[in-house]
Amino acid sequence: MTINLSVLRLAAAQALSGANSIVVYASGAIIGHMLAPRPEWATLPITMFVVGMALATLPAGHIARRHGRARAFLLGNLCGVLMGLLAALAIVQQSFALFCLATLLGGAYAAVVLTFRFAAAECVTPEEKPRALSLVLAGGVLAGVVGPQMVSATMNAWPPHAYALTYVCSAAVAVLSALVLRGVKLNAVKPPAAGAAVRPLGPILRQPLFMAALLCGTISYLLMNFMMTSAPLAMELCGISRHHSNIGIELHVVAMYAPSFFTGRLLQRFGELRVILAGLLLTACAAATGLMGLSVEHFWVGLVLLGLGWNFGFLGASALVLKCHAPEDGPRVQSINDFVVFGAMAIGSFASGGLLAAHGWQWVTGLMLPPVALAVLALLWLAKKPAIAASPSPDDK
Repeated sequence: MTINLSVLRLAAAQALSGANSIVVYASGAIIGHMLAPRPEWATLPITMFVVGMALATLPAGHIARRHGRARAFLLGNLCGVLMGLLAALAIVQQSFALFCLATLLGGAYAAVVLTFRFAAAECVTPEEKPRALSLVLAGGVLAGVVGPQMVSATMNAWPPHAYALTYVCSAAVAVLSALVLRGVKLNAVKPPAAGAAVRPLGPILRQPLFMAALLCGTISYLLMNFMMTSAPLAMELCGISRHHSNIGIELHVVAMYAPSFFTGRLLQRFGELRVILAGLLLTACAAATGLMGLSVEHFWVGLVLLGLGWNFGFLGASALVLKCHAPEDGPRVQSINDFVVFGAMAIGSFASGGLLAAHGWQWVTGLMLPPVALAVLALLWLAKKPAIAASPSPDDK
């Protein structure tokens, strides 16, 4: 694929914006544990983050379709700035409710950031879409380093208020991301004319290909979030230092995004179904590692396997979604896909905190295996429909 400058800018923005999400995942449950009135509410800030992602997906898709992706990007960065400033204020004032509001806005920012992958697909030819999509997510490798290091460098920099300066820095990073995005040139689809007929969504959403892509993408992201949400707190409860916890999250996020440098090639060579299946098997291995022990090594290996599984499963499912719609239907179909994914994640992230408090880490990891089995069954069902599974993107027709 010829290097496209807009795709590179989107990858850079992914790196910067993704660092903010990692700050929340690395510190949200720990801060929640410090501020929450009840221990089982410790992961509620991360749940609110995921709720924000779910609530923002449909409005972001509408704004992108009516006014262009650039407008949606700008609003997303504004939410990122507000998250950082409000979270810092919440920590200073010891306000659990305000911190949850801040992470809700952070989730809205993250929802917009995840549309970068689809925006990149609009900047290239149809055959280059899988690699453009994966290249943007590869920007998360830098996020996987910047986010945890930013937490480690700033979490104790303001002694009376741990993590307050971390969130001030995250607001500054959101501003920098907005500046990078200003140079992106999108091959935007023209907004529909007033009174123009709109293609019904029902036939698109009922396609077996879309249903399988939606299920596999939802389970891949749900289980990644389910395990990662409670991992930092689980390590702390096991007596593992926050420094080692931050390293674990750093390894996890690098594992999430590093394969993106070649996942696009794997998709082109082996097809989406095989790549998704590999991701699901890696996620199952991550769960099995969590069941085997509670040492630092078990946590780190499990988080790395979890990141790899998410990359293959989610990217493969995203590539399948691109085959299900015409260009003009993209923002609507993609926003519905992400709405379902993030809505399921919200349930999972809150449940993980309660399960961790009531039953421990091994219950959290053990409950990941049945959804993996369900997704594998969906892939086997789709594989029996080769004409559907191999169907070209509407762009190619």
